[in-house]
Amino acid sequence: MAPTLTVEPAGRSCWDEPVRIAVRGLAPEQPVTLRAALRDEKGALFRAHARYRADAAGRLDLARAPALGGSFAGLEPMGLIWAMEPDKPFWRLIKRDVRTPFVVQLEVLDGHEPDGGRLLARAEHERHFLPPGVRRVPVREGRVRATLFLPPGPGPFPGIVDLFGVGGGLLEYRASLLAGKGFAVMALAYYNYDDLPRSIETLHLEYFEEAVNNLLNHPEVKGPGVGLLGLSKGGELCISMASFLKDITAAVIINGSVANVGGTLHYKDETLLPVGSSRSRFKMTKDGFVDIVDALNSPLEGPDQKSFIPVERSSANFLFLVGQDDHNWKSEFYANVASKHLEAHGKAKPQIICYPEAGHYIEPPYFPLCRASLHTLVGGPVFWGGEPRAHAVAQVDVWKQLQTFFHKHLDGEEVGVCP
Repeated sequence: MAPTLTVEPAGRSCWDEPVRIAVRGLAPEQPVTLRAALRDEKGALFRAHARYRADAAGRLDLARAPALGGSFAGLEPMGLIWAMEPDKPFWRLIKRDVRTPFVVQLEVLDGHEPDGGRLLARAEHERHFLPPGVRRVPVREGRVRATLFLPPGPGPFPGIVDLFGVGGGLLEYRASLLAGKGFAVMALAYYNYDDLPRSIETLHLEYFEEAVNNLLNHPEVKGPGVGLLGLSKGGELCISMASFLKDITAAVIINGSVANVGGTLHYKDETLLPVGSSRSRFKMTKDGFVDIVDALNSPLEGPDQKSFIPVERSSANFLFLVGQDDHNWKSEFYANVASKHLEAHGKAKPQIICYPEAGHYIEPPYFPLCRASLHTLVGGPVFWGGEPRAHAVAQVDVWKQLQTFFHKHLDGEEVGVCP
């Protein structure tokens, strides 16, 4: 019989859900190469491949068979997804429209030559970003520009504001996936979108306060407070929101900073200046990427203390998720500084989880590692850090940890979390 390639479960799969890839009908011990490819909405191609050997019955199950080499090696059932790399240099995989899936083309080739073997089987696998029953509600009220994702059912649900980093726009894919876990999640734009400011040179926390109030006033969102989720500059803004605003119950900071970076932040009669930096501290990696990890000044010294976010004012519960190979800035140092300031002022000790060899862009599970891409503030490509397998493992755990944390502090529940 002809070989067949299957992906299970056979129905609709969300991006953050693992699948089982298997091949039947091969010759006993047959060497094969599996390839995966997808195109993003801008046409950029991402690809991965791995070499395998069928068992004595001519079967191959990626959950049981180790890859013998290629884009990855070893027992990695989801390796063909997380190990994808862009053909275009300095390109990060981003989902721009959550209403459509990414379509992954899977192929089985005879032998161990990724481009030379005879095609034996193929399959198309759709990975969705809008979980079943999740409602997508554009928000354009007052100054707020956002999209709210509501879980299926009547609610009310715990509410979360979701912020991404420098680059701006409105990214919805993390919020949409998280809404499938029982949270009402507002993906919030704050610059370079619609009629919002074009840069982060001057930001006002009153805008973010309006967004928090908008979320809390929604009839399907339960209070008394909300959660915050932020990555990079978004994580830094979440620390500022938790420090200055009321009604913040829990904050998850993924590779964030305790210094205000990139522009001036205002709230009422208070101002945080941007932390200083020096291009003289830029380095070059052996691959020729710019490494900016040492570029920022310390917010604990001299005039740069005016950039330090007064985290000790916050009454929120914090979870800091740290990639220890983050080369954007010193995320582990910032998390530890925040912890010391909170404890010194009698506040609850935050939870800090560190991930060895994880880089800066910690995304939902199975997103490929982005090792280098354009940094808007630097004006060119920079090195973000991370080792692909370790980063992939970290992303799966981060996703579980943040759900558990939010359920505990927003729902008052100690729950087991499905991936």
